[in-house]
Amino acid sequence: MHFFSQDFTYDHPWSHVVIGMWRKYPNPRCSHVISVDVAERTVDPMTGVIRTERILGCKQKTPTWIVKLFGGSEDAFVREISFVDPANQNATMTSVNLSLSQFATCYERIQYCPSSSGRTSFTQTAEIQARMALWRSAADGLEKWLVQRFEQNAQLGKLAFTDVLRTLWEERHREIA
Repeated sequence: MHFFSQDFTYDHPWSHVVIGMWRKYPNPRCSHVISVDVAERTVDPMTGVIRTERILGCKQKTPTWIVKLFGGSEDAFVREISFVDPANQNATMTSVNLSLSQFATCYERIQYCPSSSGRTSFTQTAEIQARMALWRSAADGLEKWLVQRFEQNAQLGKLAFTDVLRTLWEERHREIA
């Protein structure tokens, strides 16, 4: 199993960041995400926690050797579940790949919570595990490659989300003016 993690602080209040979560895709910086479908959204009447389940459709530039070795295609799907707790100002998203999960899984967790001076703390972790017990060296190589790919996409995602937050901030200030 291989791991990835990053922490970052956005220069926006928590409520602004949570609104931005829903507007991240489509985004030219993350052109690999081609569809986002809300499968279910509920609000707990006791706690006010909003639970949303989405399916993200992605087009990955998968190396030919992986497609030949494992089959499949460049089309991939990810299940994302988020919990937004307005009372405690906490938002958590988890995601796991649905495509090719019989060969490798990527479990991602993102958390947004208030930080100092009206900013928002972002924490992202990912656990990537290949399921090729007989070929541990091949599995290790695949995991390393998947972590590198995940890190590239995570950096694009952070830039894309920064753009979304900036656009939201500008729209808000135009409305106020």
